Amino acid sequence: MSRTGPVTKDTTAIPFGLAQVRVGAAAANVTSINPVLIASNSIGALANTKFMSSVDYWKLESGYPLLEDLTLPIREKASLECAFKEVTPMNLAFAKGIDATSGYTSAHSGEIGLGNITTPAFLRMEAVYTFPDGNNQMVIIFPRAQITSNTEVDFKSEDSASVPITFEAKRADSEVSGGSSVWDNKPMGRILFRPTP
Repeated sequence: MSRTGPVTKDTTAIPFGLAQVRVGAAAANVTSINPVLIASNSIGALANTKFMSSVDYWKLESGYPLLEDLTLPIREKASLECAFKEVTPMNLAFAKGIDATSGYTSAHSGEIGLGNITTPAFLRMEAVYTFPDGNNQMVIIFPRAQITSNTEVDFKSEDSASVPITFEAKRADSEVSGGSSVWDNKPMGRILFRPTP
């Protein structure tokens, strides 16, 4: 008997679980189109990870009644939302838009100033998702990202805090200061599918 409906074609392509979010320096790594960050660059345990890509469109209509003739894209955005569980000086500094890739080495010692906001630092973000079969990965690379989120640490009596942060992809092509020509045809980054190294 034949089956109907949306039957699974490849069980190895079903995502289950969270991506590991790695953060590093943007300027030092902008010429690398492949993943360069390693597990030690991870921000640690996460409560969730969510990739989003949105496109705004303009539509041409004509006639009476108006009917659509054409749709044109006018802007694109990409971001990754996650919530980290490990409340360290480095992670909180990232959440405040600070480049914490150096100088924040201790999990329990350090300081983050309040009331001195500046433009969020440019960082490299790689979200490494390993499929359940362990053989395949999807890696989301933002070569120049900014963290733009309100810092909120929700302490709970019977659960760990989960601090939400949002990485927004910014241009990294050769026409922007701090960019590289390797990103000219994918200026905000890329999604790479590969065998697990």
